[in-house]
Amino acid sequence: MKKILYFILLALAAYFYLTDSTTFSPETSNKAALSVNDDRALSNALDNKLSNIQVRGSGTVKAILRDDNKGSRHQKFILALDSGQTILIAHNIDLSSRVAKLNKGDRVEFYGEYEWNNRGGVVHWTHHDPKGRHANGWLKHNGTTYR
Repeated sequence: MKKILYFILLALAAYFYLTDSTTFSPETSNKAALSVNDDRALSNALDNKLSNIQVRGSGTVKAILRDDNKGSRHQKFILALDSGQTILIAHNIDLSSRVAKLNKGDRVEFYGEYEWNNRGGVVHWTHHDPKGRHANGWLKHNGTTYR
């Protein structure tokens, strides 16, 4: 009985790993990172308090916040996703260029690591990893990609 249950769990894990809601992104470093690329998946991560998930999506700038200058400097802004969910983008400007001419209402695409919090979550690692240990993230705004 335990072997059957183990086999079923293994089959379910393989199924969810290979379903259409996940894709391998060509934007990653040498290590393959699993990427979730839709609002449903981000909503699921929020609802289930999940973290450490590579996500890809887009949203409209709802608010531009002051830079975080403690430790590594981060440009911060809030995106409203098409689902209505909001997320904080924390973009490391010590490792990547600042997103230029960012305004409220602008559309931004992102690829980075999602971390749950009770305000909607944060996406960080939206830049390259100089040590090559983490998936390389990015932001796209007005035709420019920031790595």
